[in-house]
Amino acid sequence: MSNEILKALLAQEQELQFRQFNNDTAWLLGDSLKQAAERIPAAVTIEVYAFEQVIFSFSMARTTKDNQDWARRKRQSVMRFGHSSYYLGRYNAAKKRDFEMQAHLDASEYAAHGGSFPIRIKNCGLIGAVTVSGLPQVEDHNLVVEAIKYLVEAQYAQSASKI
Repeated sequence: MSNEILKALLAQEQELQFRQFNNDTAWLLGDSLKQAAERIPAAVTIEVYAFEQVIFSFSMARTTKDNQDWARRKRQSVMRFGHSSYYLGRYNAAKKRDFEMQAHLDASEYAAHGGSFPIRIKNCGLIGAVTVSGLPQVEDHNLVVEAIKYLVEAQYAQSASKI
């Protein structure tokens, strides 16, 4: 079972790559996540990090400093290992080890709990991460994936209509 989950998570990362990404895209992504969280309703912290800076950050009412810290730690994991934080957690669980307890990691800097997803530009590579913190990890992950999927599909549809 865990092998199928890992394959599905890797397939998401392969599929959900932007045609282009800039500060305006970061804003659209962050705002899309905020609106989705409001519809649930959920109290989450949202961060879009790209080009070595936080471009979008929003903490909803009822979040705490801990949500921001979790977001930072999950983002750090994505940026270091190049995979979603949920994948990293599931991968290490399959290996029967605790991600944060590995000797080469500082648990105050890294976390492998769902909610942070790599931002990649097709044929270009990893340029950032989008992170949500405040829900159970699978829900954090799914919220991010759905927002990215919507924007990526819109970009490809827009480029196809120009041809």
